[in-house]
Amino acid sequence: MTYLHFKALHIIFVVSWFAGLFYIPRLFVYHTEARDKPEPERKILTSQFVKMEMLLWKAIMVPACWLALIFGGILIYITPSWLQQDWMQLKLLFVAGLLGYHFFTGKIRNELKEGKFRFTSFQLRLFNEVATIFLFSIVFLVVLKNTVDWLWGVLGLVIFAVLMMTAVKMVKRIREKKKDNSIEG
Repeated sequence: MTYLHFKALHIIFVVSWFAGLFYIPRLFVYHTEARDKPEPERKILTSQFVKMEMLLWKAIMVPACWLALIFGGILIYITPSWLQQDWMQLKLLFVAGLLGYHFFTGKIRNELKEGKFRFTSFQLRLFNEVATIFLFSIVFLVVLKNTVDWLWGVLGLVIFAVLMMTAVKMVKRIREKKKDNSIEG
């Protein structure tokens, strides 16, 4: 196999891993919101979310994570000079952070399976955006190979995310006020 084959495999498994990292927190949101449903709907939804989370974790996220790391390791083995470059050192730091995020999603999955709800659905929605920040940081860094330019891309993303979350909160408050006014009137 050539460098480009390993690079293609690395990208494929990174994309697969990120698909799981984007989807599992969304399942956590729905799982958390299911506890507010009346029985038997709550029991049915909860067991379904536990099953979906476990399947996503074991069948997609863990294998894709390992394969992305293995093929990334092969790329570094083929091109060891990258380890001397600032952008690669920073990328590996972000990958370490992404691994922490990955394992934390596993911890949340286990807690939800046991019926422990430590986070609100809103907190989990925010948590879902962490993977996006990692993705932007890593892609900008790899493409630009510059330890400063990635910062502008991520800063723009964070500002955009803050504006979006503010807008979502405002719309939610407006809906709640309208609902309260319609109940009172």
